[in-house]
Amino acid sequence: MKIKRMAIWITAVFVVLIATGIIIKIINREPVPDYVFTYAENQSDGYPTSQGGYYFASLVDERTGGRIKINVYTQAKLGREADVITQMQYGGVDFARVSLSQLAEFEPELNVLQMPYLYNDAEHMWRVLEGEIGDYFLNLIKDIDLCGLSWYDSGTRNFYNSVKPVTSLEDLEGMKIRVQQSEPMIDMIDCLGATAVPISYEEVYSALELGTIDGAENNWPSYEDTDHYKVAAYFCEDEHTRVPEMQICSIHTWNLLSEEDKEIIRECALESAEYERKLWNERVEESRKIALENGVKVTSLSKSEIRRFRLKVQPVYDKYCSEYMDILNRITE
Repeated sequence: MKIKRMAIWITAVFVVLIATGIIIKIINREPVPDYVFTYAENQSDGYPTSQGGYYFASLVDERTGGRIKINVYTQAKLGREADVITQMQYGGVDFARVSLSQLAEFEPELNVLQMPYLYNDAEHMWRVLEGEIGDYFLNLIKDIDLCGLSWYDSGTRNFYNSVKPVTSLEDLEGMKIRVQQSEPMIDMIDCLGATAVPISYEEVYSALELGTIDGAENNWPSYEDTDHYKVAAYFCEDEHTRVPEMQICSIHTWNLLSEEDKEIIRECALESAEYERKLWNERVEESRKIALENGVKVTSLSKSEIRRFRLKVQPVYDKYCSEYMDILNRITE
């Protein structure tokens, strides 16, 4: 009998332990999300915009208590930016960080914000984007079934090439320069006397290496992150464009959310933008240092030469912004 009672007691204890373990697992189990969304990013994991996207997703997860999960896909895993924008218009992708130059292909008025030599400096641009004008453009893309959330920094775009230093218009003339698939960017290059070659971002390194193109234009982190400095050692800090980037949401996704969740998403997007800008500034300094240490030769333009460049690109303003001169004047003022 003693052996039987002991067996029963051991069995009871075992059952209690199992039950307790199950209860603990139930208590500790993460809540099942109400939504699991996708976020598209075309840069590498360590890039400032990618880090901003990850931070945004973590903030949303935290502040909704796990009800909303956002999975960030970097390195263009969900497609090129133009394709992602199209998918978002139909609800195929939920969130993304995209370049304004790509977004402007869908909403031409956005070209205003990326006109060449428009801003005096970074402070000037952020005064514009963080004020009424910036809010106007965030709301504007509702017309193309998207919702603007916040502005990300992408620094200044500059020319770099494998041929010679650039200090004047004459130095740039005749060069084959890679640009994004953006009509204003193509026209800008043509106005400056060079030949625009619109090819995909992924093809630039090999095109420089093979001599298919002489140069390209981009910011310091992109130039360094893609190793373009290894095949194009002349970098001209002309700062021809400051093309901001936008965090966006598909309007189909946006309409699923409650007003409370929409406000949380907006707040998280703005906080992630501040975080991304801090990372961006740090990355610019780091990338510039790496390039210089590897023998890159940096030049800049004199004030008189910048005036010459500005005059040369005036036809771009006339072609793309003739209907938006009021808002352009507000920006310059």
